[in-house]
Amino acid sequence: MERGEARVIVDADGTAHPVGDTALLRMQARAGPFDVLPSPEHWVMLRRAASRAGEVSRTCILAGEITRPGALCDILSFVGQTTHRCELVVLEQQSARSVFMEEGYVVGGKSSVPAERLGQVLVRMGALTKEQAQHCADASSRGGIRIGEAAVRLGYISRERLFGGVRRQIEETFFGTMLTGEGMFYLLEGYDPAELWAPQQLPVGALVREGVLRMHETRFFRTRVPSEDHVPARVAGRAPPDMDPLGVYGRIDGRRSVAEIARLVGGGEFEITRAIFQLVQSGHAFVRPPHLAAEAVVSVYNRAIATILRELDAMDEGDAVREQLALFADQRSPYRQLLAGIAPADDGSLDPAQVVANLGRMSLVDEPEDALGRWLYEYASYALFLARPQLLRARQERAESGVPSDQPRLSQRVAEILEPIVPVDPASVAPPLPSRAP
Repeated sequence: MERGEARVIVDADGTAHPVGDTALLRMQARAGPFDVLPSPEHWVMLRRAASRAGEVSRTCILAGEITRPGALCDILSFVGQTTHRCELVVLEQQSARSVFMEEGYVVGGKSSVPAERLGQVLVRMGALTKEQAQHCADASSRGGIRIGEAAVRLGYISRERLFGGVRRQIEETFFGTMLTGEGMFYLLEGYDPAELWAPQQLPVGALVREGVLRMHETRFFRTRVPSEDHVPARVAGRAPPDMDPLGVYGRIDGRRSVAEIARLVGGGEFEITRAIFQLVQSGHAFVRPPHLAAEAVVSVYNRAIATILRELDAMDEGDAVREQLALFADQRSPYRQLLAGIAPADDGSLDPAQVVANLGRMSLVDEPEDALGRWLYEYASYALFLARPQLLRARQERAESGVPSDQPRLSQRVAEILEPIVPVDPASVAPPLPSRAP
């Protein structure tokens, strides 16, 4: 949490002045009397004073600042070994989470993080489609009912499936709380029973152990499966694995992302990522970059070609490469059709809208985005090939003059830019398994 961004200045006479909009809004939201509690000199602790006879503010058992992911593990473990009936509130700059606990069990949870809201959790576990989730959200807004209840009333899911979804949502909120790396936490005595519309009983200790395992394993998983948008593909020539308990291998077709496979299997992203990681480790699968829309493919190419030509223009060699690129495109059918009527900008970039329009007229292309990525990758690679003699000469001149280079070679920089559209050798990808899955 950035210090000073929500600052309050206390004058010598005790008057407090909020500085900036954030501090002002936070203070305005708490208008009313507060008791100033004893605290260290570098902290000011306030508690709302009772405004009516008999009214009592909830006691704060523990509070503190979060400075790293996993910092709350000890706090959660402590609560799991007590009989406290409490609510753990965790606040970040843009999000808020609450975990409700009693007698060593997590009984509920809520989160403002979109991915941890019940509707999104039900979509990820395959219980709802995105369209159904939106219908439920609309019905919830109109009827003043919870989104889960709307899903049941609309006939999208059974109450039993909803109960399982609530459990998953609570788990995701708990793990998100554990992974919070920066913010504040408050452990409050008691909670409002109205928050628990579908109470659960999940042992705190077991959830903490699973959360710690996730923190450690995720670091390894992300080296092979960088995100839920990446696409696993099966390696050609390999027999199916002996064990596939979640059915993940059978759902891999080289097109579905990790998130899409998770929805089909009905598992959580972490479990599916773990299964795919294991398939990669065993040599049964590999992972491709996320599928890009046609406009995004053109944007990747534009960044690469602009990087190449900028380097060449600094050596007054850019125009020659531009001419040879134009000749290359004019003499080859796919490029002649793809770039028809398009004049590259000075930096070599192409108008994405024009490229997409031309691509749409190339009706023989079965998978247009993949074909576009393949063609533009080749086009940028050819530009780099044309630039190679000039780059070698410039590097040799710098070496002879003793001028050090403080950045990676152009080929390395361009390769990093083009990585999202690197073509995959079809021979390395096994054909999809027969499946009734959508």
